Amino acid sequence: MRNVIYKTVVLKASPEALFDMYVDPVQHQAITGLPVTIGAEAGAEFEAFDGALTGVMLQVVKPRLIVQTWRSPAFTADDPDSILILSFHPQGEHGRIELVHLDVPDQDYEEVKIGWREKYFEPWREFLANGMVR
Repeated sequence: MRNVIYKTVVLKASPEALFDMYVDPVQHQAITGLPVTIGAEAGAEFEAFDGALTGVMLQVVKPRLIVQTWRSPAFTADDPDSILILSFHPQGEHGRIELVHLDVPDQDYEEVKIGWREKYFEPWREFLANGMVR
């Protein structure tokens, strides 16, 4: 059976600004606190948390959709890359991110599920609350 993580978060920024924050390495690093390599085009490499997370951007439809491969150090050599889908939507005066993360291996599922909240969405909310948007 496939492991699927679904998350939805509403943040105090437009969906376009949220999209830009994710694909801009400077802002992405400001949110997570660690260096990031990322690009806003298909084929761009992704690396976050000092290389702990790696992947490739498969599809980028600015400013609404990001699809990327994704893996962590807990993946074994035999585990295929997981697929991360982020879509960005208006939610009143704010933006909503819909996250679907497919095929996270059993041994990393709970850690990744918690990690989205603790390592991305909570710091992102704090980043926005502190007026850090460029």
